[in-house]
Amino acid sequence: MTESETLYDRLGGRDGIRAVVDEFYDRLLDDDDLGAFFADTDMEALREDQTDHLVEAAGGPAEYTGPPVRDAHLHVPFTEAHIERAVDHLEASLAEFGVAGADRDAVVGAITRYEDDLLASDAGPDRDGGE
Repeated sequence: MTESETLYDRLGGRDGIRAVVDEFYDRLLDDDDLGAFFADTDMEALREDQTDHLVEAAGGPAEYTGPPVRDAHLHVPFTEAHIERAVDHLEASLAEFGVAGADRDAVVGAITRYEDDLLASDAGPDRDGGE
């Protein structure tokens, strides 16, 4: 690994990141507890948005232009247990492609930093006590 090599490069560029994203969503869709959340979802659009998000977070040339995470998930009744299960699937997907250590932690961190937004609800006040 060279000093100038980015996380984006180490993940295999856009194609490598897309492969991890596809594996991740395949696992989510197959999960008895999580799959139902995606019943009415345009999965290709979601996979593209998530790929753009991770490419940008990894220092690549894409820019995420999808909806704000909070707005996109207000209608989804995620719990902390759902998020933990999804993170387990993300970690397994990264392991499937040999991503480990600090690189795995960076990818997981790019997703988990939005946990409060993922847990927000349009049914009442958000869970972090904000407005």
